[in-house]
Amino acid sequence: MTETPEQDISPTLLQRITEAAARREPLRIHGGDTKRDLLGRPVAGTALDISGHRGIVHYEPAELVVSVRAGTTIDYLLSALREQGQTLACEPPSLGGGATVGGTLACNLSGPARPWGGAMRDAVLGLEMINGKGQRLNFGGTVMKNVAGYDVSRLQAGAMGTLGVITQINLKVMPLPECVQTLAFECTAIDALGMMRERARQALPLNGACWHAGVLQLRLAGAETAVTHTARQLGGQALAESDTLWRDLRELRLPLFTQATPLWRLSLDPAAPLDDALTVSAIDWAGAQRWVATEADFDTVCASAAAAAGHACLFRGGERHAEVRSPLHAPDAAIQQRLKLAFDPERIFNPGRLYGWM
Repeated sequence: MTETPEQDISPTLLQRITEAAARREPLRIHGGDTKRDLLGRPVAGTALDISGHRGIVHYEPAELVVSVRAGTTIDYLLSALREQGQTLACEPPSLGGGATVGGTLACNLSGPARPWGGAMRDAVLGLEMINGKGQRLNFGGTVMKNVAGYDVSRLQAGAMGTLGVITQINLKVMPLPECVQTLAFECTAIDALGMMRERARQALPLNGACWHAGVLQLRLAGAETAVTHTARQLGGQALAESDTLWRDLRELRLPLFTQATPLWRLSLDPAAPLDDALTVSAIDWAGAQRWVATEADFDTVCASAAAAAGHACLFRGGERHAEVRSPLHAPDAAIQQRLKLAFDPERIFNPGRLYGWM
């Protein structure tokens, strides 16, 4: 772990935000800046760098809880957890080592284990943040059984910094699996969806299910006896270097993430059939997440996602100054607007990042 020394720059951040609010100065919040061209729209504003606000504040391995400043990198945190035989179950990407814990939560980015280990938001027990009035707020706590009031802390997951600056996060962690094994099956995308649905209904130690380049890979994780027994039952080809696909998928290093064609991420009902109008490049999360590289227009892609009870997001490339997410229904948009007004009345935080009207 090379991220030293630990730093608390929250007083500096507090002062900077208070001054910006008084001037109604838009701020572009960033940590490692690894997701600037992903998921959302461009932000016109003065950079507010939180990467210096880093370090593990408190860690209790026996309690499976860690408190970490938002500018701490994912790599640093995972390295500290591994020393205690623990990890984050959502398998967040480090994106070349620059991704921070705060930015990962703000984008709610999770890896291939998400259907079984939960999303990044599911690991959050509580957090500290600074709102648009320059106030330091605390939500949630540091224990898993915390049910008091509204779960405002998880509201920050996926808000992409539009509601405030996250400064500290309390996370639940999980033990590393004893054994991991990947099985490969050559098949079409349609057959892969069928196999994913079938396996997901069974009591198996699944921890990953992805189809890419004509191959379905199923990852098993857990006790060695359970993994070994299940692998014998399922058959397929056992991969010697089983982590390759999962690492490249998690870190967005597969060829589909670097090509020039606009890349869409579709979040759908896992049982939804494939749309003949859109060719999938990869299917992840046992069918719930589908990657589509296409020149199709915004309305076509969003309509396809809506027909499958889901939504679409222009993940990378394409026209990012227009809307990049499936439109919200009017009541949902009204709630978003009220939340924005409550947390950020002067609208200084990442304006337009999530939606053009926000």
